[in-house]
Amino acid sequence: MIDIQTLRRDAAQVESRLKTRGFVFDRAGYEALEARRKALQTRAEALQAQRNALSKQIGQAKGKGEDASALLAEVNAVTQEQAGIPAELESVQASLDALLASLPNLPHESVPVGRSEADNVEVRRWGTPATFDFAVKDHLDVGEPLGLDAAAGAKLSGARFTVMRGGVARLHRALAQFMLDMHTTRHGYTECYTPYLVNASALFGTGQLPKFEEDLFRVQKLGDQGPAAGTEAGQEASGQAVPATMYLIPTSEVSLTNLVAGEILPGEALPLRLTAHTPCFRSEAGSYGRDTRGMIRQHQFDKVEMVQVTRPEDSYATLESMVGHAEAILQALELPYRVVALCTGDMGFSAAKTYDLEVWLPGQSAYREISSISNTEAFQARRMQARFRPADAEGKGGKGKAKPEHVHTLNGSGLAVGRTLVAVLENHQQADGSVRIPKALQPYMGGVEVLKP
Repeated sequence: MIDIQTLRRDAAQVESRLKTRGFVFDRAGYEALEARRKALQTRAEALQAQRNALSKQIGQAKGKGEDASALLAEVNAVTQEQAGIPAELESVQASLDALLASLPNLPHESVPVGRSEADNVEVRRWGTPATFDFAVKDHLDVGEPLGLDAAAGAKLSGARFTVMRGGVARLHRALAQFMLDMHTTRHGYTECYTPYLVNASALFGTGQLPKFEEDLFRVQKLGDQGPAAGTEAGQEASGQAVPATMYLIPTSEVSLTNLVAGEILPGEALPLRLTAHTPCFRSEAGSYGRDTRGMIRQHQFDKVEMVQVTRPEDSYATLESMVGHAEAILQALELPYRVVALCTGDMGFSAAKTYDLEVWLPGQSAYREISSISNTEAFQARRMQARFRPADAEGKGGKGKAKPEHVHTLNGSGLAVGRTLVAVLENHQQADGSVRIPKALQPYMGGVEVLKP
């Protein structure tokens, strides 16, 4: 979430910056809540001071043998008024917290202002789209003879699921392994294996909840009737700590980033570079009718994720390096692409700045997103309470421990495995229906140079 102090200092500026994202901030509602919060806190402090003064007067009166009944009555009245303040203050604070949790991140000053993807700005291109002397096929037509089976996926699970067999399944696995090896051996990431199910607080931490619950798959735990049926008592009795309701991860950004939730990291531990290969699950709410053919928009897909946790002053240099890490994968796979800076109106909820990598797909004669890499600054860190402590020497006067600061978190696809498979099939297809395997990938395919029907 955004910094509450920034909001308190200049709500008008926050309103203006959020407007560039197409977000309407209820500034009047916020200011009314904030005014009420301040009034309650001021009144609570005044009442406590009044009660302290009266208590002192009562003590003095009793010491002199004077009647203190009037003072005691006044203290009782003050106490009664005090008793009602905490509940009202808690209600006001809950409303403020809910409002703050609903606000997207403030865009970085370098982000181009715009309303939609039409206003995104191309930064650079790499590679030249290939020309073909035969009729180009899309990935589904190329892939079906190689083992790509959308019909089987629909039979098992419904639309937007795919089964892979044989050569295509091996190619899909090879791509994931190649990406992990590149990131761990060349780019300095630590490979992780994380849960595919997470609790609500993890999704709140990275910004998926509460606003985007409809995009998630929620898993409700079922069991026997009585205390053991998913209740806290039942969990404790059985030695389980699994919440009754959990969610399938939409990306391993959620699990990787939340590894630092609630932590105060030593400054020398930063940056953290983490990567994981996981399935991802998305309901694709609001995407009905889009990309219904093939593997571009699936409910279940694999992704190799990159996450970095950095000091604030390092995060924008880190963003550029992470873009380079994703680009290195595309270049090694000989896939033409372009880098695009997203405009304010097209960025994700948690992002302060985002680059998209778009790969060329001959079957569509278009560039399509294959990676999105974002700096969220301290937005996620505030929601997760993830901080670091600078070295002692950086404290005031070099004495004692420096005050903890929020980390900056960054995330990006390195890459989406299914979409990379799509790009390889389409860009490296040959006239006889076979697909050429890029040299960098051949060791992961057992030396196979061409995938044949």
